[in-house]
Amino acid sequence: MRRAVQLLTGLVLYAASIAMLVDAGLGSMPWDVLTQGIVRRTDLSFGLVTLLTGLVVLACWIPLRQRPGIGTVANVVVISALVDPFLTLLAELPDAIGVRIALAVTGIVLNGLATGLYVGARLGPGPRDGLMTGLVRRTGRSVRLVRTSIEVTVVSLGWALGGTVGFATLAYALAIGPLVHLFLPRLTVPVVVEDRVVV
Repeated sequence: MRRAVQLLTGLVLYAASIAMLVDAGLGSMPWDVLTQGIVRRTDLSFGLVTLLTGLVVLACWIPLRQRPGIGTVANVVVISALVDPFLTLLAELPDAIGVRIALAVTGIVLNGLATGLYVGARLGPGPRDGLMTGLVRRTGRSVRLVRTSIEVTVVSLGWALGGTVGFATLAYALAIGPLVHLFLPRLTVPVVVEDRVVV
């Protein structure tokens, strides 16, 4: 029960953090730059594009022989369902630069916490995390190289399509690693494997 509640809490906060960065307009997270670009080219909602890209990424798991967990499916469904309502709520905030900066900073920190929560629940990685780990396993390359390559690709494509790249994109790239490193050990749920507790 704790793992399920923690997973759901993490995914709700993750959707909120995406909406904060998008609404701030100072640069989005790498995959959300791509989502913004597609939204501006198609007029589909942000949540629907998030859902569709998540499904495409999951399809890429097949040749990588990755196995989704319940958390993987929940990641796609919950985040894509909640991000549009959060964007609607945040649209009511003043458009002052101070508010936008506060939104961006809060969104980055909240995303680190949310990642620690849903990954720490140990119910399956998100689609994009699974793509990264699958490529690492199949290619033998480092996590840093594979993640950087993926994110540079999606940011470049998203920017070309009209997505927002700015200081918050760079701040996220620099801060998310240390934030997850801070939160994840504290939020990882111990599980019992063959009468042993694994932390």
